Amino acid sequence: MYTIKLFLFIAPLVISSRTDQDDTSLHSISPEPKSRFAMLDDVKILANGLLQLGHGLKDFVHKTKGQINDIFQKLNIFDQSFYDLSLQTNEIKEEEKELRRATSKLQVKNEEVKNMSLELDSKLESLLEEKILLQQKVRYLEDQLTNLIKNQPQIQEHLEVTSLKTLVEQQDNSIKDLLQIVEEQYRQLNQQQSQIKEIENQLRRTGIKESTENSLSSKPRAPRTTPSFHLNETKIVEHDDIPADCTIIYNQGKHTSGIYSIRPSNSQVFNVYCDVKSGSSWTLIQHRRDGSQNFNETWENYKYGFGRLDGEFWLGLEKIYSIVKQSNYILRIELEDWKDKYYTEYSFHLGDHETNYTLHLAEISGNGPKAFPEHKDLMFSTWDHKAKGHFNCPESNSGGWWCHDVCGENNLNGKYSKPKAKAKPERKGGICWKSQDGRLYSIKATKMLIHPSDSENPE
Repeated sequence: MYTIKLFLFIAPLVISSRTDQDDTSLHSISPEPKSRFAMLDDVKILANGLLQLGHGLKDFVHKTKGQINDIFQKLNIFDQSFYDLSLQTNEIKEEEKELRRATSKLQVKNEEVKNMSLELDSKLESLLEEKILLQQKVRYLEDQLTNLIKNQPQIQEHLEVTSLKTLVEQQDNSIKDLLQIVEEQYRQLNQQQSQIKEIENQLRRTGIKESTENSLSSKPRAPRTTPSFHLNETKIVEHDDIPADCTIIYNQGKHTSGIYSIRPSNSQVFNVYCDVKSGSSWTLIQHRRDGSQNFNETWENYKYGFGRLDGEFWLGLEKIYSIVKQSNYILRIELEDWKDKYYTEYSFHLGDHETNYTLHLAEISGNGPKAFPEHKDLMFSTWDHKAKGHFNCPESNSGGWWCHDVCGENNLNGKYSKPKAKAKPERKGGICWKSQDGRLYSIKATKMLIHPSDSENPE
């Protein structure tokens, strides 16, 4: 470009000088012929300028050609990158379709397993009812047989009694088989649910990758897991390092409240909720807070437990007995009404199922009202299982409890009324409960906890 500008500047000067010379020669008094060598100099200057112009144009063309080649190379690289991204996007879409198909199949299997579990539960309930009826018949026949043996010692066992005993044993074996099948179904159901959650997390990650790759960037996302727990989930474990109660779990360094597995001596493994207080951990055996769980249950349910450990529940008399028979324990009752919180601690002894889980206790400390009469043998009763010598409470009145003189009013497992927003605190709702001194309380939440008496007890 500089050469072209120089040429354009020199050419008019040369032409102008030629014109001036011609005019001078025309108006000269004594004209002289133009020198031939001067014209040749002008031509050389013009040719030199044209030559420099040609070199400048040649350099400009080479430079422009190199720039065009660079642009074409960059376009080829961009086309290749775009093609690779489209291939990756198509692969991700295919993987997403496969994951969705697998999810739908697993959901169908999950529904089938749930239906099978419900059928097994209904069969199990019917078998348990038949077992109870047969046991009653067997007891009746055994009583008759005992009377006959007293009168006639040499009499042989009646054929009907023998057949009934055989039938009961067969029913027991069938129930055990069904229980094993139900446990296996629960295990498979949990596996199916975990697989579904894992696939859902993969689908979430796939959606995130697809959206970020469209914007030419990607960030990995780790899947989230949500564990779930069931109160009645029991299993036989071959390891001997499972703690016997929450105190041992706390001593092992686990100082967080939550759900843990324990195995008391001569018992199966089951889950409990360990409530950590200052300096120790208590085993929670009953919890009520909002009335979401119906506590008007049968004797069988109170014996083996019901509800959810992360909500309202009753641990189960058999599980409670398996814990407290290991050592001396303290019973702590925590009550919360609509204004204050109270607690009372008792030293206690709990009998087994043959004694209807008789409770005998004495108060140690606390700032709350008394929940039990002291130094009395209190037998556990439900609406379908009356302790001998106790009066009958109506089915709709309350849940299972260690009753002694009244129905329902001193029962922390009683009916939970829906809270009333504008009512007075003593009539706001919850559990209508009467203490041993006769005062009525409207209880919002309750906890019953146990702890070995030889450990330090926190307030």
